[in-house]
Amino acid sequence: MNLYLMRHANAGLRRGNPLLDGKRGLIKEGKDQCMLMGRVLTALKVQIDVIVSSPLKRALQTAQFVGTEIGYDGRVEISPALGLNADYATFQAMLAQYANYEGVLVVGHNPNIFQFVGRMITGNGGAAIRMRKASIARVDMERHPPLLRWLIDPRMARSIYLSAARSPKPKSLRK
Repeated sequence: MNLYLMRHANAGLRRGNPLLDGKRGLIKEGKDQCMLMGRVLTALKVQIDVIVSSPLKRALQTAQFVGTEIGYDGRVEISPALGLNADYATFQAMLAQYANYEGVLVVGHNPNIFQFVGRMITGNGGAAIRMRKASIARVDMERHPPLLRWLIDPRMARSIYLSAARSPKPKSLRK
């Protein structure tokens, strides 16, 4: 399985009340991040068979926007194993449910999501992986231990798109 772990996109400032914070939706910048990261996944020819999201609004919106951008026509599944208080054992049990899929995109929150990546690739959580909002990490789950193939954040994606748009195509050599 290729596991794609995504941190939810920008949802503005955190609210002090946990009930209100759970209902916090994406702001315009967050929606733009979703569209950008969806285009990145499409450009990389990523095949997603199932999308699983945290139950919180900002993660669910991220999953839905990215899913729409990549042409995913399935239903976004919701799992508390990706919520704010989820632990690694619950996350592992959730992943086992999707073991027969080739491409799985999960959308969650920091610090859980980067801790899960670190623990998967080291076995003990010793790796410190920084995931900005709307970052996506690809982990090859067929390897033992799983292998982090890449990590892309919106800043990097935007920079690549801008440099590709500015650089002229190389001219062929004529003899």
